[in-house]
Amino acid sequence: QVQLVESGGGLVQAGGSLRLSCAASGGTFSAYTMGWFRQAPGKEREFVAAISRGGGTTSYADSMKGRFTISRDNAKNTVDLQMNSLKPEDTAVYYCAADRTYMISSPSEYDYWGQGTQVTVSS
Repeated sequence: QVQLVESGGGLVQAGGSLRLSCAASGGTFSAYTMGWFRQAPGKEREFVAAISRGGGTTSYADSMKGRFTISRDNAKNTVDLQMNSLKPEDTAVYYCAADRTYMISSPSEYDYWGQGTQVTVSS
């Protein structure tokens, strides 16, 4: 069992930056693909980014490419999401997730989830 705890959310103005962090415990962190997802009110949970077990491969949703960067530190059991040039439409609850399957992007395929952290971008 893997436990995930997100932090770093908050209120930011459009054009600003936030860095989210997710701390993992209870499992072998380096055995898991890690993903970030988000869910806005009334919308389905959507893929943001994923990073491979060793950190050498990343993938992003098209709307996040060039603005968001996912990274991980297997020594600290953490995965971060650096978000730059934030837009009001980035407002959502952001979740980190873990799964042993390689580089998956569908939320239904991830086994472990954090409780989420709220990101609000004001215009």
